[in-house]
Amino acid sequence: MEETEQLFAYFNELMDTGAYIKLKEELNDENPVNLAEYFEELTAEKQLFIFRLLTKDMAAEVFSYMDNDTQEHIVHSITDREVRNIVDEMFLDDTVDFLEEAPANLVKKVLRNTDAETRALINRFLNYPENSAGSLMTIEFVKLHGAMTVEEAMRQIKLTGTDKETIYTCYVINDYRKLIGVVPLRTLICAKDEERVQDLMEEDVVSVCTTDDQEEVAHIFKKYNWMALPVTDKEERLVGIITVDDIVDVIDQETTEDMEKMAALLPSDEEYLKTPVLKLAKNRIVWLCVLMISGTLSSMVISRYDALLASTVVLSSFITIITGTGGNAGSQASTMIIRGMALGEIQVKDALRVIWKELRVGLICGVILGAVNMLRLTLFSSDTGFLVDLTVSLSMAAVVVLSKSIGCILPILAKVLKVDPAMMAGPVISTLVDALALMIYFHIASLLLF
Repeated sequence: MEETEQLFAYFNELMDTGAYIKLKEELNDENPVNLAEYFEELTAEKQLFIFRLLTKDMAAEVFSYMDNDTQEHIVHSITDREVRNIVDEMFLDDTVDFLEEAPANLVKKVLRNTDAETRALINRFLNYPENSAGSLMTIEFVKLHGAMTVEEAMRQIKLTGTDKETIYTCYVINDYRKLIGVVPLRTLICAKDEERVQDLMEEDVVSVCTTDDQEEVAHIFKKYNWMALPVTDKEERLVGIITVDDIVDVIDQETTEDMEKMAALLPSDEEYLKTPVLKLAKNRIVWLCVLMISGTLSSMVISRYDALLASTVVLSSFITIITGTGGNAGSQASTMIIRGMALGEIQVKDALRVIWKELRVGLICGVILGAVNMLRLTLFSSDTGFLVDLTVSLSMAAVVVLSKSIGCILPILAKVLKVDPAMMAGPVISTLVDALALMIYFHIASLLLF
């Protein structure tokens, strides 16, 4: 981080002293990712100045790493010819990613500066369902025919490889553009010139369909540890590939979304510091209202046992610790199950095994917590009495078992109902567990104390 700050300070010094030739050389020798970060530190006027010091290739690459606000400012400020240069040099999937988030006027400006073929491809990509494999893929990949010799294949790669997003894996198609195999570049390099591609290719190919969800695509990448994955249409024709850099973005996006849902927030794609206060409030208030209203369940339970609390006031002092322990236990279980489902380790069909396991875990944790609590109350709360201590300890043990069970059931139930399991974590489980914990607590108290 310190090195990056020093680099940015060096660029600023060159700019302030008017050493523009040196600045241009340094900028075009720098890593594009670092330059994209540098743009976020600049004023709007300086962003445009620095951008015009970059070569066409570097400008397109840096542009693909910029945040949406900087991209929109650049496109809005530069000429049509400069827009055309960026689009010509960028990979198609990066162009589509930008256009998906850009306002309509900028989309029109970009589209009118592309040729008819590129414009048709962009429009086709924009029509794929959001978060689908089709919306992620790129069409810049190496296509080979099985009848080609290795010599012909290498010639094809050298001829077209410069414009491809990756050449490490080549995809073999037939005359109908159907995917029939893959061949790594390493295999071609090590093979004899006269050998046929169809004799070297791997025929057992795993691919995804354009309509498959991006989360499923991420699971496949994780399972097979690939750098790229072919995408086919419904007729099994090869239409594109998804590269691992795009999947890293998907994993980051999905993880952030799950964290927001688990914290009872509406998902947002914007950075925190760039999100308006009103939008932040809007993203939070909905679930806060839902949880507040659902919290009346606890109030109803407490009001039902007013007489019990009045006769044994000391019971009220343990409500917080019992409901808090239950909420924590339920959140632990739900977090583990949601993680397992996200990684593909737990399926809906495993519901009974999961419930049985969490019941046993809950029983062990409940017995230990109940015993420790009984010992604590006996040693340090002599004024409560044995029956009250027993009531609190038994309630805690029962609540932990119940909470663990609820914590594992709700995410699986959400999956069955086609709802994001992350929505069933944290505050949602705590609210439900609080009401049930109070019912158990007061019921045990009424049995043992009256």
